[in-house]
Amino acid sequence: MSSTLFERPPGARPVAIKILIAGGFGVGKTTLVSTASEIRPLRTEGARSEAGHALDDVTGMQPKESTTVAMDFGRITFESNIVLYLFGTPGQKRFWFMWEGLARGAVGAIVLADTRRLTDCFGAIDFFEQRRTPFVVAVNHFDGAPRYGEARVRVALDLDPGVPIVMCDVRRRESAVQVLIAIVEHAMRLKGSRRT
Repeated sequence: MSSTLFERPPGARPVAIKILIAGGFGVGKTTLVSTASEIRPLRTEGARSEAGHALDDVTGMQPKESTTVAMDFGRITFESNIVLYLFGTPGQKRFWFMWEGLARGAVGAIVLADTRRLTDCFGAIDFFEQRRTPFVVAVNHFDGAPRYGEARVRVALDLDPGVPIVMCDVRRRESAVQVLIAIVEHAMRLKGSRRT
């Protein structure tokens, strides 16, 4: 079913798909939206406050002075007239109350993971599992971060066998786009299997 989604006849009506991008603080959600988006992305970045400095664990990260406080928004259109609307969620726990509204109408989600801080994506995984939202885990390769294979990541995150894991570098457009294709294909596969 997924291959037919991207192989649609010319002139077919556009298909709009809402995708959420979630994960821990500083994992690359804003970067993924910015890299993949064909439009200038909407960002709701704010300077980290002194209180935020005390709350946010930045172990293993480069210094980060801003953070997403509401959402990031971008759009990408595929030649087959499929339009993905990308919604990046805030990463800090104190902003998670916004996830519920952002998740409404989402076809699927991407959980970004950083191998230096894998536990930071547990909240996002739990959120999507509880709502039965199809998701993929995208392991963002940061410079100097340890590299682990899919099997080790799956065990460390206690993922069901059917959850796809994608290795990526969201600073590179082709890599970011492959992650987006992975979630659309996964969501369509699940939708097709639930019909039968």
